Amino acid sequence: MLIAHISDPHITERGTKAYGIAPMAENLMLCVDHINHQKMRPDLVLLSGDVTNDFNVNQATYAREILAALEVPYYLVPGNHDCRDVIWDVFGGAACPSRQDGFINYVIEDHPLRIIALDSLHPGQSGGKFCPVRLQWLADQLAAGGERPTLIFLHHPPLKLGVPETDVCGFIGAEAFGELVQSYPNIQRVLCGHIHLDTHSQWRGTTVSTAPSIGMGLDLSLGQSGASEFLLTPPGYMLHHWLPQGVLVSHSIQVRSFEGPFAFVPVET
Repeated sequence: MLIAHISDPHITERGTKAYGIAPMAENLMLCVDHINHQKMRPDLVLLSGDVTNDFNVNQATYAREILAALEVPYYLVPGNHDCRDVIWDVFGGAACPSRQDGFINYVIEDHPLRIIALDSLHPGQSGGKFCPVRLQWLADQLAAGGERPTLIFLHHPPLKLGVPETDVCGFIGAEAFGELVQSYPNIQRVLCGHIHLDTHSQWRGTTVSTAPSIGMGLDLSLGQSGASEFLLTPPGYMLHHWLPQGVLVSHSIQVRSFEGPFAFVPVET
């Protein structure tokens, strides 16, 4: 099974750039085309939030138009730059198959890896939140899945990762979420976005992986104070390859031209 994981498109109004600088719609188009032309076709695409930059329906609709070019199914969860109701109105029923107690939580069952999508949105706040209602829903889904290999994806990472988005803004309910995750050793990975960087961290008996940006890489603060800043970076995404041996291998993909490939043979001089 092969999963493409993109995050934080921050799509703005048609014909504009995020913060007047980053061509995020064009970058998302490049990522979609790159995924479609992978030698091994992904089974699905997961988009871990911040679909829009400014919460509105025009941006979400534009994102849906771009994502419609994907030749495999895609699924998404909201991020802190999204409005939950807008995401549901634009994507609900397909990219968001169901909504539970008002939250965009759902399960994808028909693959070797069982996938649980979580809504970590805390409206009006940059940081995430996992309330008792969402915690109970997750507990029920994990119990229902038994020992099946499981992957969880959401927008906010539940630990500090060296940027203000996690170190300052935080994640309300991360401790309870972690205790629940730790009680299920079959959770192979927790996939997140939010920090616009490719990271992998051991956490609560599993690994938390975040996807790189598709063009706005956050500048590492590593505990230093100050506001977030971003760099213009090549578009990128993750490929997560679930092997028959029960191993999940992750590859960081940059969407740009490289010379090659070249064979490992001596070059005559």
